[in-house]
Amino acid sequence: MSKSSKKKPPRSQQAPRRVDAPPEPNLHRGVLLVKRLMQIPGPSGQEGAVARHVIGQLQQAGASPAWIVTDNAHEHTPTPGEVGNLILKLPGTLPGPRRLLMAHLDTVPLCVGSRPMQRGLFFRSGNPASGLGADNRAGTAVILLAAMEILRRRLPHPPLTFVWTVQEEPGLQGARLMQLGKLGRPALGFNFDGGVPSRLTIGATGGYRMTITIDGKASHAGGAPERGVSAIAIAALAIAKLHTSGWHGLIEQGNQRGTSNVGYIHGGGPTNVVTDHVVLRAEARSHQRAFRTRIVKQIVQAFRQAAREVVSKEGKRGRVKIEGRLDYEAFLLDEKEPCVQVAEAVLRSVGEWPHHAITNGGLDANWLVAHGIPTVTLGCGQQNPHMRNEGLDIAAFQTACRIALRLATASEHPTDSTPEPQVS
Repeated sequence: MSKSSKKKPPRSQQAPRRVDAPPEPNLHRGVLLVKRLMQIPGPSGQEGAVARHVIGQLQQAGASPAWIVTDNAHEHTPTPGEVGNLILKLPGTLPGPRRLLMAHLDTVPLCVGSRPMQRGLFFRSGNPASGLGADNRAGTAVILLAAMEILRRRLPHPPLTFVWTVQEEPGLQGARLMQLGKLGRPALGFNFDGGVPSRLTIGATGGYRMTITIDGKASHAGGAPERGVSAIAIAALAIAKLHTSGWHGLIEQGNQRGTSNVGYIHGGGPTNVVTDHVVLRAEARSHQRAFRTRIVKQIVQAFRQAAREVVSKEGKRGRVKIEGRLDYEAFLLDEKEPCVQVAEAVLRSVGEWPHHAITNGGLDANWLVAHGIPTVTLGCGQQNPHMRNEGLDIAAFQTACRIALRLATASEHPTDSTPEPQVS
C-alpha cells in the first residue's frame, strides 16, 4: 500500500498529544456556542431540541456514538419530559479518579423566544418579552466547549463524565432521578450554574414541597351562603395564621432559620357561588433538616385548624388533603473535600481568588451529593436569572470556559496561587 493511500484513524482512536502548559479553550468558539444555545427553546420538560444540538456538536468534534447516552429520568418525573439526562463518558488517557462536569439544559418558560444580542460586554435578549436563557445555557456551553476541545485537540485527560441534566428548574428532577450506573462511578463533581466563576458553592439548603387540596361545600353566595363551606376562606385563614405566627416567609427561631411560601392558589368561579374546591402549592426550606420538618408541621397544622374553624349552618366542614415530597436535602461539603481543593487550585491558576458560598436555593449538586458524588458548584457569569433583564457577562463566561477545560484535563497544580487580596 502506498503512503498516500493510508487512511488516518478516526480521531477518537488516535493517541493523545501531550501538552505541558495548561490548555486554553477557543474562547471565540465558546461565545458563538452559547449564543446559539440561548436561541434554542427548551423549557423544563421540552429539552429535546437543545439535547440534539449538544449531541450534534459532540459528534462533529469526534465523539464516538458509543460514548453518548441518555437515561430514562424523564419517564419518572412528575411531568413527563421529551428526553432524559444526556451523558458523555470518556475513557481516560491519564491516570486518576473519574471527574464529572455537569450543567442543566432547561430554562424557565420566560426564556422561550430569546434573541441573544451582544451589547457591550454582555449578552441580553433582544426580545423585550423574553429572558435571555443564560441560566443555564451558559453552563451547558461551558462544559460542552471543554468536551469539544478535548475531542478536537486530543488533549490528555483523566476518565471523564459530562452530564447535561433535564428539568432542574421545577425541583432538580433530572438530577434526582438520574441513572447512576451510566455515570462510571465519578469521584469528584463540578457543577456549572449561576453567578461568578470565583464563587464556589459548597453548601445548599434543603427543600420540601406540598400540594394542598381543600374541598368545601358549594352553595348560593347570595341566597344561602350560610349553607356553604368556603374553600377559599379555609385557605385564607390558614395563610393568615402562618403569617401572623411567624411561619411564613423568613422564619427565625433562635439559631434556627428557614423559609416557607405559598406560591400558588387556584380555585373558584362565579362570585355568586361559595367556592368548594381550591388547590395550593407551598414549600419549606432550611439548612437544618429538623427545623424544616417543624416548618412543614406548622403548615399542615394551620390548614387543618382552618378547616375545623369554617363551619356551615348545618355543621358541615371542609376537608384538607396534603401531599408532600422532599425536593432535595441540604448539604455542606468539607473545605478539604478533593473537589473543593481541585476547584480552588484551578481558580488560582487562572488568576481568580476563590471564595466559598452557601446558597438558600437548590442545585443539581444537592442530589449529586446525596447520590454519593461530592460536587462543588461554580458560576458562569449569569446575572438576574428568571428575569426579562437577564444578562450574561461575557468575560466571566470565558473565565468559566478556561476553568472547565482545566478541570477536565486535570491540569491544575495545588501550588498555583495568586496573591491574597490586601485589605487596606
